[in-house]
Amino acid sequence: MCGATGDLWHHGEALVHQECVCFLPKPEAAEPSLAYQEVSAEPDGPGCRVTIIELPQAQRYSRVLAVLQTKCPALVPFERWRRCVEDGKHFLANWGEQAEALGWSSADLFGLHQPPERPHSSYNRLSRYDATGLCWLLQGRRVTALTAETAAIATGSLTTYRKHNKPALGPLGDSLEDLK
Repeated sequence: MCGATGDLWHHGEALVHQECVCFLPKPEAAEPSLAYQEVSAEPDGPGCRVTIIELPQAQRYSRVLAVLQTKCPALVPFERWRRCVEDGKHFLANWGEQAEALGWSSADLFGLHQPPERPHSSYNRLSRYDATGLCWLLQGRRVTALTAETAAIATGSLTTYRKHNKPALGPLGDSLEDLK
């Protein structure tokens, strides 16, 4: 609308410069409001305002996604956090209602490993596949099928994510207990 070419956001059908969005008329708030506002100090600088819109699908998960959008969890790489938020929005828009009907929990979608009290400097919460939710593992790939126990992910071929029975230590043979 203002003629700027960078940092354009969709506002309805129009593309609007991100700094001009605040000058557009605001729609009447629905009761209860579906928007949250949060002010963060990082990573975009002091006083960065973030507006989080809940998706109408899968209300069970939208609050978790709204909180996740406000701040990168500790011991998670920043880029993986941003990718998870985008993948989570896309997943909920396409599969949220079905996931809710099939009994997927917020932890199944967005869960992370609880870090140790004093983690090593190289520790990454995403390194524990057995405690990592589906949206953290998508990394831009799309879910193509969903059941009560699994999600099929398009990876060039097909990868199956299992909600339960994920090996904590990797494939068979990673543990001495497997050799008994």
